[in-house]
Amino acid sequence: MKRLVVLGGGESGVGTAILGLQKGYDVFVSDKGTIKEEYKKVLRDYKIDWEENQHTEAKILNADLVMKSPGIPDNVPLIKLLKDKDIPVVSEIEFAFNYTKATVIGITGSNGKTTTTALVNHLLKEGGLKVGMAGNIGDSFAKMVANTDVDYYVLEISSFQLDGVVDFRPNIAILTNITPDHLDRYNYNFESYIASKFRIAKNQTNEDYLIYDADDEVIVDWLSKNPVKSKLLPFSLEKKLNEGAYLEDDKIILIIKNKIMEMNTDNLALEGKHNLKNTMAATTAAKLVSIGKDSIRRSVESFQGVEHRLEKVLKIHHVQYINDSKATNVNATYYALESMKTPTIWIVGGVDKGNEYKELMSLVREKVKAIICLGVDNSKIKDAFANVIDSIQETTTMKEAVAMAYRLAERGDTVLLSPACASFDLFDNYEDRGNQFKRAIHKL
Repeated sequence: MKRLVVLGGGESGVGTAILGLQKGYDVFVSDKGTIKEEYKKVLRDYKIDWEENQHTEAKILNADLVMKSPGIPDNVPLIKLLKDKDIPVVSEIEFAFNYTKATVIGITGSNGKTTTTALVNHLLKEGGLKVGMAGNIGDSFAKMVANTDVDYYVLEISSFQLDGVVDFRPNIAILTNITPDHLDRYNYNFESYIASKFRIAKNQTNEDYLIYDADDEVIVDWLSKNPVKSKLLPFSLEKKLNEGAYLEDDKIILIIKNKIMEMNTDNLALEGKHNLKNTMAATTAAKLVSIGKDSIRRSVESFQGVEHRLEKVLKIHHVQYINDSKATNVNATYYALESMKTPTIWIVGGVDKGNEYKELMSLVREKVKAIICLGVDNSKIKDAFANVIDSIQETTTMKEAVAMAYRLAERGDTVLLSPACASFDLFDNYEDRGNQFKRAIHKL
């Protein structure tokens, strides 16, 4: 019996353990931290051997295969040791892919991938297909492969998951955009991060499709120097295309396999230029799997978006409160500020991942009336905007930040939580940050 060692007892790790057990592996789960009680219960129910708060090398180095959870960097000593011993180390996405014959639509990018994934899933479901949504959103891919029978998987995939790809090959890949993010994980080398994102197309053939943003100079430049085998389907807000999706006279024009479809942008449920692009990418994928025009139009009009991404929480005394906690980098916050239509009180801050705030400067000048910093160290944000915004406040709790925003806001304003930073200094994760924001608003 082959031995599968799973490093990390979270969603992807436990999902892999379940699938590994189902496929006949001797499975061992090891987590250097504490495993959540909900996952411990699953491991006990399946009688899977596990440990927490340590990595026992004697139980790990006898593996035939190791699945590394995406949060574990490649450069930690244990991973280096495994590789020195020629023990294969793969990602959950890679492991699960080998056990499904379903059509796979894989979505990555620095921003927009969650919304695009959820929208593709919505389009396919509304179109009558048997589909599962997994990866960074919902259940783990491995758990779904173990427990469900679907014809299509729609996967949100991070660069960390793509780093562990060997044979993974999506039939349709979507690359929403590439901007500097997670550079601390890639030795502050942007080229390494770009290469990681393009691993989504690494194994694609001329039977597969790569849908990408033709306005993104980083993507276009990389493709010009590193041609891929897949068929290219671009989307653009700036130029007319012979194939793919583009904007013309407030209409999205889709040209796929010599068939043309039009959609009025007035009827889209999602707001903002970035969501026009997300819609173009998702509808292109839907047309590739033969979803009908009428179904696509109805679905994009009914889609409600995703939690923590420009989520309208409540309007109090004619002030709109918006939860954009998922904006963990500058580019995501750029899109959020760009879509603001009223004077904005901006709640920002957290763990800085090498942010450069200067690209936000023109939007901050135009849209922001006050900044509330919510982080342990706010010096970089204060230095960036001290000469632009008169009112810059500092807080260390969400309750305090929301109370301050309430005092500063006037009729017709917007209060926007769009941190541009990771959440781990004050919160468990971006979901915890967004949920605390919503709870604080409901208590006003």
